[in-house]
Amino acid sequence: MKSMLKHKGVKAGIFMIVFYQIVMLTVFMSGYSAIPKNVTNLTVAIVNEDPQSGTEFVQKLQEQLPFHIVTDESLEQAKTGLEDRDIHMVIRIPGDFTEKLSEQNGKAQLEYLINESNPTTITSSMKNVATEITAQISAQVQAQSFEAVLNGMQVPEEQSKQIVESTTGKVSSNIVMSNPQPAGMQNQMAPMFITMALYVGAMIYAMQSVGGMQQLRAQMGKWKAFFALRGTNLLISLIAPLVGIGIYFMVQGYGMEVFLKMWLVHSLQLFVSIEFTSIFIMLLGQGGMLINMVFVLSQSIANGTSMSPEMMPGYFKFVSQITPMFYSTHLDYNILFGGGRTAHYAIGLALVGLAAFVLNAAIHHFKNAKQTELVQESSQQPAIV
Repeated sequence: MKSMLKHKGVKAGIFMIVFYQIVMLTVFMSGYSAIPKNVTNLTVAIVNEDPQSGTEFVQKLQEQLPFHIVTDESLEQAKTGLEDRDIHMVIRIPGDFTEKLSEQNGKAQLEYLINESNPTTITSSMKNVATEITAQISAQVQAQSFEAVLNGMQVPEEQSKQIVESTTGKVSSNIVMSNPQPAGMQNQMAPMFITMALYVGAMIYAMQSVGGMQQLRAQMGKWKAFFALRGTNLLISLIAPLVGIGIYFMVQGYGMEVFLKMWLVHSLQLFVSIEFTSIFIMLLGQGGMLINMVFVLSQSIANGTSMSPEMMPGYFKFVSQITPMFYSTHLDYNILFGGGRTAHYAIGLALVGLAAFVLNAAIHHFKNAKQTELVQESSQQPAIV
């Protein structure tokens, strides 16, 4: 048993057991602690169209809602922000809200606009908030009616009962969902599953392919081997995503146009993922897989499918901007369900790939130059007899 414990392979395995526990639990415990703690960082826009008592209701909502509140945008501006995921819910107070409340049998209605092309935590939270707001306002209106009844003093009991009943349920909600997702958890998680599968595949492929390039470098030449590998990466990136996307589309079909868009997005994502994960392999060899493991676990939170960037702790918010998965998952949201800023996410993904390519080229140049100098120095030293 002692001999087995002293073996390098067993020691490496023990190290990986400990390392993986530390990284995974640290990343997940710190990341998911943002739910529901950081829900208050979400933005809610209130659009007031009621010239009578709408301002009063806006003030009450600002006092009660634990969110970042925006009140100076028009309905169209708020809808654009909602589509772009900068705003997470729009509350619209219609122009006839006060008028409906004052009518004996009138029913006032608050309108809530929610973009369903978002993490489930956001849409479910906003639906719950909409229900609570309507219930609170309805209770406040009813309490004001009770006060009016009590002030009447001499009001007969039957008439008082009728007045109280007339105030019940005077405020209702109309929740309007845009960009609905098809039923089924597999559809809600598809952007993360497809992106994660390709990213992990890219990480493993990068380790193997960089090793292959180093072996062929002497035979092909330094830069010829470097660019030959990039050409191979590009070809693989065009073909490999067809497998995963094909499996998903067999389960949930969207049509050929959506299929082609998903194929192009994930071809770009796979190429960028290969370049990104190659950085640490080029720099540290097989040891780079440890850093890649940290990044793949971090991106399971930073990709934006479990929480929006506004909710993320600072580290994950930073990781989301410099890694491929955040941009890829949001492009999937837009293609599959709908949403804005598609060009922004596509450019962001391309820039991550460009930066990774430049870093890989720099590492390839300087690291190999250093190795060449060391070889030359060793060859010039006199042999020891």
